[in-house]
Amino acid sequence: MSTEEDTGARRADRRTVRQMVIVGLVASALGIALGFSIHWFPAADSTQADKIDTLWDVLVVASVPIFVLVTTVVLFSVIKFRMRPGEENLDGPPLHGNTRLEVIWTAFPAILLVSLCTYAYIVLRDVEKAPAAAKGPERVVNVTGRQFAWTFAYDEGGKRFQTAQLYLPAGQSVKFKLHARDVIHDFWVPDFRLKIDAVPGITTSYRVTPKNPQALGAHDIVCAELCGLGHAYMRSTVHVLTPAAYRAWVRKMTTRAPAAGGATSKPLTQADAKRLFVSGNPSTNAIACGSCHTLADAGTSGQTGPNLDKGLKGKNAAYIKQSIENPNAVITPGYQANIMPPNFGQTLSSAQIDALVAYLAKVTNK
Repeated sequence: MSTEEDTGARRADRRTVRQMVIVGLVASALGIALGFSIHWFPAADSTQADKIDTLWDVLVVASVPIFVLVTTVVLFSVIKFRMRPGEENLDGPPLHGNTRLEVIWTAFPAILLVSLCTYAYIVLRDVEKAPAAAKGPERVVNVTGRQFAWTFAYDEGGKRFQTAQLYLPAGQSVKFKLHARDVIHDFWVPDFRLKIDAVPGITTSYRVTPKNPQALGAHDIVCAELCGLGHAYMRSTVHVLTPAAYRAWVRKMTTRAPAAGGATSKPLTQADAKRLFVSGNPSTNAIACGSCHTLADAGTSGQTGPNLDKGLKGKNAAYIKQSIENPNAVITPGYQANIMPPNFGQTLSSAQIDALVAYLAKVTNK
């Protein structure tokens, strides 16, 4: 190749590099802007959530340019060095390695990965940090998961009680100690960001501080580990209250025994029982019976549990009540134990259970 041709080739290469740099910078800027514009997560309602969201933003800023760089090089290579007609049997020009380039593309990713891992470790230690002793003792709530329900045990001033829903004061740190009765579950409040497995035989833990006042209100609790046929129904609610409202709630829980499910004990009508069967009790996270069971009178067609038109035919009220309060006492052939939540005695009042029993006994024994 003549000197003039060689000079022209170098100029063409430099022009290609400039084009790649310009395209890469523009695409990176657009990609980062798009990454920031997408609402990836629900509201950040714990102090730990802000740190985790910032980590996500840092990862977006770091990963988008890398993706754009690789994609741009691949696309320009496909365009510039593609095989033309008549070149099927030709070898490409001889190439020599570029030591400087190889050092750069080895050292830069290594430095980037070490930096990101270090930052992630710092964030992890920060969100796991216990509150300062000056802020008072940390509240501990023991969370127990079993197929397919959560229960929450409190010790407030030496007075212990248990609930089917979680209540927390805003602005105060709480440490969750996770336990599992049967299989692996995962305790996750999306608005708090953090989650961890509940593993049989060991105790896991993490802590959060609900924001005050942003976190006031109700938040979903989800099991994030596939734990069986009823996994989708293993949900509960965390209620974040003002400190004063939380203290009032604790007094209420420790001074008198609340009615199961928080409902009145007066008799319910058959229409009430049918509505409860179809819709459940959202205020206490009692799932709808009809979501898992088929019952012609209620118009439900759930397949997770037995068909009640057949399974309860000829059964008396005592059997039906036992099936609701202690579902593992008798297992219908073809089904497994622990599919039905065992906590209906907590999430439904005695009046609701009695109404359901009477309703089911009537409609399945016509």
